Amino acid sequence: MDDSSIRRRVEIDRTLWHALQPFMHEQGWTLHQAADAAFRELLRKHHRPISLHDALRESLRRQPANDQPKATVHRLRRVCFPDQR
Repeated sequence: MDDSSIRRRVEIDRTLWHALQPFMHEQGWTLHQAADAAFRELLRKHHRPISLHDALRESLRRQPANDQPKATVHRLRRVCFPDQR
């Protein structure tokens, strides 16, 4: 166990466990890998940064000074000549 990991005891009900076991076996995942994937997806779903790099990138996006200016589209008016109808 490395110094950066946190250990917690988690209780999973029987129906969820029986549904998870075949899935984890098909994927070749351990319970730890399945939990990591589930937590990452939960954070992504709620637009929460996972790493420091993601948090810094997201904080830059919130600053309006860093937004790229929207490209303006200049449209030329179509001119219809009498012989092109």
